Amino acid sequence: MRLQGVELTAILSRDGARARAFAERFQISCAVDDPAALLSVPLDAVYIATPHTLHGAQMQACLRAGRAVLAEKPFTLNATQARAVLETAASARIFAMEAMWTRFLPSMVALRELVAAGTIGRVRMIIGGGAFVPDANAPSYLLDPALGGGVLLDAGVYLVSLASMILGTPSGVLASGQLGRTGVDEQDAIVLSYADGAQALLYVSLGARRSPDLEILGEHGRIRVAAPVFRPTRLILSSRDGSESVRDFPIEGSGYGYQIQAVCQALRAGEIESPVMPLAESLAIMQTLDEIRRQMGLRYPAEYA
Repeated sequence: MRLQGVELTAILSRDGARARAFAERFQISCAVDDPAALLSVPLDAVYIATPHTLHGAQMQACLRAGRAVLAEKPFTLNATQARAVLETAASARIFAMEAMWTRFLPSMVALRELVAAGTIGRVRMIIGGGAFVPDANAPSYLLDPALGGGVLLDAGVYLVSLASMILGTPSGVLASGQLGRTGVDEQDAIVLSYADGAQALLYVSLGARRSPDLEILGEHGRIRVAAPVFRPTRLILSSRDGSESVRDFPIEGSGYGYQIQAVCQALRAGEIESPVMPLAESLAIMQTLDEIRRQMGLRYPAEYA
C-alpha cells in the first residue's frame, strides 16, 4: 500500500554490501553497516527487523537517541529485556511498539469488533495452530539458539498474541515442547487458562504440515480465522443454528503498510504507544512466552551471559 507523507531515508544492515544493494533497489539515500551512523541520520522512527536477540539493545539505543521504534515480533528475547525497553520509552516519552502486523489488518479490526459486539457471545475457547517443515533455504536464525531460534518465537508468538488480543493475559500456562538437535524448540503444545474459565489451545510444529488457522468458540457461535492466521483475509462466522456467513477482507499490498500507517498516525498525534498493540501487553506476552519456555526447559545462550 502507498503511504502519503512517509519517506524511507536510511537502511542499516550488518552486511554493508546488502545494505547498499537494498538502498539502490529502493532508491534510499543512505546505507550503513554501523548503528551509530544510522542514529546520526535525521529520522523520526526506526523499524527494527533484526534477529530476536538484538531487538532489546537496538530499541534501547534508538529510544535514547530520541528515535521512535517499531520492533519486529517477538518484542524482545524475554520479559526482562522487554521491561527495560518499557522503562526507557516511558522515561524518554518516545513512541515504541511491537510490530505485530497481523493486528492491524482489516480482518483483525473486524474480528475485534465482532467479539466486542457479542456476536458469538462470551468467548469460551480458542483453538489454533499450524505446522510447517523448513526447507534448505529456511532463514538461518530459525534453528539457531544464538539468534533466539525455535518455532515458539518465530510462529507461536502470533498465536499467543492473538489469544491475548481476545482474552487478555492468562492466569495459567501449561506447555510441553520438543527440543531439536540444535537445542531450540521444534514442536510446542500450549494451554492458556483465564480467570473467567476460558481457555486457549495452541500448537506449532516444524515437523509436520498444516495451514495455520484459528477458531474462536463462543456461547452463541464461533468465528474461524482462515489460514494463514498471520495474514488472514477471511472470517467464517457460524451461528448457533448452524448457518454460516463468510466475510472477506482484502489486503492492500503486502499487509505491512497498515502497521506503518498506525505508527505514523500516532507520531503525528504525539502519542507514545499504540492502543492496538500497547507496551504493557507486549510485556505480558513476553512473560507468557518466558513461562512456556521455562516449562520446556529452553533457555538461550544470551540469557546465561
